[in-house]
Amino acid sequence: MSEQLIIFDTTLRDGEQSPGASMTKDEKLRIARQLERLKVDVIEAGFAASSNGDFDSVKAIADHIKDSTVCSLARANDRDISRAAEALQGANRARIHTFIATSALHMEKKLRMTPEQVLEQAKQSVRFARNLVSDIEFSPEDGYRSDVDFLCRVLEAVIKEGATTLNIPDTVGYAVPELYGEFIRTLRERIPNSDKAIWSVHCHNDLGMAVANSLAGVKIGGARQVECTINGLGERAGNCSLEEIVMAVRTRRDYFGLDVAVDTTQIVPASRMVSQTTGFVVQPNKAVVGANAFAHASGIHQDGVLKARDTYEIMRAEDVGWAANKIVLGKLSGRNAFKQRLQELGIEMESETEINTAFAKFKELADRKAEIFDEDILALVSDESVTTEKEQYGFVSLAQRSETGERPHATVVFTVEGKELRGDADGNGPVDASLKAIEQHVKSGAELLLYSVNAITSGSTESQGEVTVRLQHGGRVVNGVGADPDIVVASAKAYLSALNKLHSKADRVAAQG
Repeated sequence: MSEQLIIFDTTLRDGEQSPGASMTKDEKLRIARQLERLKVDVIEAGFAASSNGDFDSVKAIADHIKDSTVCSLARANDRDISRAAEALQGANRARIHTFIATSALHMEKKLRMTPEQVLEQAKQSVRFARNLVSDIEFSPEDGYRSDVDFLCRVLEAVIKEGATTLNIPDTVGYAVPELYGEFIRTLRERIPNSDKAIWSVHCHNDLGMAVANSLAGVKIGGARQVECTINGLGERAGNCSLEEIVMAVRTRRDYFGLDVAVDTTQIVPASRMVSQTTGFVVQPNKAVVGANAFAHASGIHQDGVLKARDTYEIMRAEDVGWAANKIVLGKLSGRNAFKQRLQELGIEMESETEINTAFAKFKELADRKAEIFDEDILALVSDESVTTEKEQYGFVSLAQRSETGERPHATVVFTVEGKELRGDADGNGPVDASLKAIEQHVKSGAELLLYSVNAITSGSTESQGEVTVRLQHGGRVVNGVGADPDIVVASAKAYLSALNKLHSKADRVAAQG
């Protein structure tokens, strides 16, 4: 029998560290449910000690997820570990993932600790965590740039204290595949009790080699867990891409000799959910999940695929979930059909009031757009106006006038703490005028870092426009996403969404493994 490669998804923790990618508790829970349908082995739900919001998210995921192991990150101290264990109490299978830096650079400059102090703290933290849960993962942060002799001492010690998984991070994306694979193998060969733990890889993509490094860690180094994210989401250049790892191992099973438990037909739905929730658009030529991943423009290629698919395709589009992109609902669809589709998409609403609100939004959209796709529904329920959670700012209506030779003008009606306000402004274009009309009252002082428009579905001018707005203020960076068949309306919704996130002032503690 083949060995199984453990897929550890950290979209909700390391992926969320992308500037602007922070998610609400409901959004995290929705993605966690999709990850469970995807059948990932471990879901790293967050960093429970970083904020009350992250604690609540980890707790909600632990309470609802039944099939996957739910994990929380924790620094190597009693407070973080206790907080993680508390958040994970409701989990069927819980894991605490504790870490401390082991490279000379990090120990001296960041921790201001001696190697012996780091060794002792690593041992104590694993010992403490082992008394709270049985599944303990330990990561030496910046492990790849650590002294091998010292790293061997630390890893041998934490295995003795009860660590069940050892993760070796390439924290800054410095590794190259052959050397990283040999590094993992060297550690396993030199540490006497290395067979008492599962070895894991966690690679960042700064040099574009996160997937290659991870696969080298598996094939050369003998690692049996890969830490990755949907769409390769993550800070800086991102993390190792889950879909690429899974499909590489599955497609080249002849080479890797490993199985994965992942239901690959759920890959594209997961990709789209994460993209629409965070506002991080997937590039068209992205492997596996990009819009062009299975497209053939060359006449020679088209001819070959028509005669025999495997002439130019090593994977089937339907195997990763592309075939699931079907028109499902229209204006004549009833409430039960809509509710059923929400369940199939993993969207669970807390009350009948929320379902009724969402259904009313759906019918309104169906009057303006003949064909409703899954992506439209995901965008619809991501709209803050559908949820009952009270938001600082809410969209009501927009009117704009724009013609050649005249300066565009917009009137935006929106709510601030439930009170309706009306803003009027001119701008260089209708979008500029709309955002200025909002700022007329809000006066946020935020800097606009990014404005992008993406069609939610392709092949029709009826497609909803999805707008992403990235704002920065006071050192915080947030993304707002809005969707509507009218791009100007979508822009106003996205701007208000970003303002809501800025207003939330959620405290976050940066953590990287």
